[in-house]
Amino acid sequence: MLKEPGVSSDQMLAFEVDCHIFDGCGFPAPGLHSFIFEPMFTIGGFEFNKPILLALLSTVVVVGFFWAAFNKPKLVPGKLQMVGEAGYDFVRRGIVYETLGKRDGEKFVPFMVALFFFIWIMNLWSIVPLAQFPVTSIIAFPAGMALLVYVTWMYLTFRKHGFGGGLKNLTGYDKSLGAVLPLVVVIEFFSNTLVRPFTHAVRLFANMFAGHLLLVMFTIAAWYLLNGIGIAYAGVSFVMVIVLTAFELFIQAVQAYVFVLLAANYVQGALAEHH
Repeated sequence: MLKEPGVSSDQMLAFEVDCHIFDGCGFPAPGLHSFIFEPMFTIGGFEFNKPILLALLSTVVVVGFFWAAFNKPKLVPGKLQMVGEAGYDFVRRGIVYETLGKRDGEKFVPFMVALFFFIWIMNLWSIVPLAQFPVTSIIAFPAGMALLVYVTWMYLTFRKHGFGGGLKNLTGYDKSLGAVLPLVVVIEFFSNTLVRPFTHAVRLFANMFAGHLLLVMFTIAAWYLLNGIGIAYAGVSFVMVIVLTAFELFIQAVQAYVFVLLAANYVQGALAEHH
């Protein structure tokens, strides 16, 4: 099988720097090679590459920030504590309380806050110089977090309702549906056990993958067109890079919000009484 060439950590865009329009070389379009990295080092068959490094740095940033903000809380908060409280309160009130209510939701606030800021920071690396890569555009990371939410969802469902009640919760079992009940049960079961966790991961992955690919494409295009009359078009491409970067800032936050909102909805469904 052919293997896509890896991208070294110091050649993120992976294109010919001497290649310009009218020089007789084709446009070096980005592709899957822009998402495959050569390992920095290998330990016992485990390859440590740039996305893993950025994921670890994301953990350090999130834990370090909240530790610094709340390690020594003050009655009159300083600037860092105020920012930390605002971020924590945004997830607590804007997502968890709105979805689960204060009584049921309070115990899940730390989990949801951690998810939100971890995803957001992993997304933000896309526009950070030198990093320039959203970790969540690698499917393994959204899939891992979606699996964590899924396991939590299933555990809460069966702990709350028992085995039989949990199955009813997952299948939407309702005798009043009559003849269509078997069809509803099958659809709901596959939706809840397969489709929802799959789309939960893919929604985040696909948005960040597509956004990064667009940014890389217009960045390469701006450089590629920087020759002769193509300079005019290079300027347009560069403006698109700026516009897309600003748009990505918005999308990165939205995707973190949507992922956590769905996670809260799944937890709410697990805790809801079946009628």
